[in-house]
Amino acid sequence: MTRLLAELSGPAAAEALTERSIVVLPTGAIEHHGPHLPLATDAIVAEASATAAVARAAAQGLDVWQLPTLSITKSDEHSWAPGTLWLTPETMMQTIVDIGRSLLTTRARTLVFLNGHGGNVALLNVANRELRRRFGLRTFFMPAARVPSFDGTDGGPDEHGTGIHAGHSETSMIMHLRPELVDATKFEATVPAHIGDFRHIGFNGKPVTFGWLSNDFGPTGVLGDPTGANAAHGARLFEDSVSFVVEALEEISRFDYTA
Repeated sequence: MTRLLAELSGPAAAEALTERSIVVLPTGAIEHHGPHLPLATDAIVAEASATAAVARAAAQGLDVWQLPTLSITKSDEHSWAPGTLWLTPETMMQTIVDIGRSLLTTRARTLVFLNGHGGNVALLNVANRELRRRFGLRTFFMPAARVPSFDGTDGGPDEHGTGIHAGHSETSMIMHLRPELVDATKFEATVPAHIGDFRHIGFNGKPVTFGWLSNDFGPTGVLGDPTGANAAHGARLFEDSVSFVVEALEEISRFDYTA
């Protein structure tokens, strides 16, 4: 049986979804990813991760369903670049609220944002509480892929903690998922190593964040080093990501607010 909710009829969805059903919404982006990756990079990763994880979780007995990917999201950090499509924070929040309200036409009460784009993180975390408060939904947020900044080990480049966009790992992931969309002749590194030298300010979990646009660091809009990226590395990252999502969905299925 399909686990893609949109492929069911209305009556079939009404029958299949229960109060304990978990509904997964992949969120990606259509935005500039340097000269070597497609605009749909984040949407591709989010949807592929969701499809693989939902299928695997369902095979393990979880009551989990997948919504169509929300691809055009909050990507204004790349608004300078041709091809980027983005929503304002207000429009995206209202879109998420509308999706949550629409879910109430079914018996499902658990919504998981499976996110493939860093620019959505803050807003979706706010949406978690908004949908909980307005509609009583159980809401969760998690990354669709665990894409680390490469640190110079295993023969890869040292991205100094700044490999967050179109760098080694993300490029490898797309080389695994959609190799025909990667132009390896245009790999070019942009690694602001001076930022990586700060103890507190930076990316990847450092406690002090800052406002930025992707062309603040160079004209290509890349943050990282795609040189040496390869499909084998991408396959390992993808499998690690899917395994993480499946494990998280299992925990979500057991989660309650009271003991």
